[in-house]
Amino acid sequence: MEELLGIEITVRHDLRPGDLGRVTEMHGLVYAREYAFDHTFEAYVAATLGEFGQQYRPGRDRLWLAEQGDRLVGSIAIVGRSEDTAQLRWFLVLPSCRGYGLGSRLLAHSLSFCRSAGYRHVYLWTVHPLENAARLYRRFGFRLTEELPEKPLWDHQLREQRYDLELADDSDDRPRGR
Repeated sequence: MEELLGIEITVRHDLRPGDLGRVTEMHGLVYAREYAFDHTFEAYVAATLGEFGQQYRPGRDRLWLAEQGDRLVGSIAIVGRSEDTAQLRWFLVLPSCRGYGLGSRLLAHSLSFCRSAGYRHVYLWTVHPLENAARLYRRFGFRLTEELPEKPLWDHQLREQRYDLELADDSDDRPRGR
């Protein structure tokens, strides 16, 4: 149990029935409100999380859920892609819980897991309008390595962006400044 400015938040990584659906719902609702993404975004999240659930390997993959009581307030996952490479996915903190350091804590948990699992490289895909998340990725050392041309996604014209991080053995998984 962690307390963030008076809010008790539990972060866990034991997958339970209903977790994948809750993460899917949170993504669908938040991205619809904040970015007007349509139902196809939620379908994309459902499909990719379903694949994660079917192929889940506890020592190589992990999904963290941040909860305030029974309420899901954040998520992040690591998906092993090869012996030394992992993908960071489904990173989201509810708007009402942002600004308290929860996103940084979730990102630090995920990178610590990557090191303990023997990953040397982590990458993620995002889309251009998510600048606050991109800023946090850069603070943790991720670099923008690829940007695709705009294309129709989720009822918008969006540019997909890839960020990469090389993990050093001596890193402490904390942000490196603003």
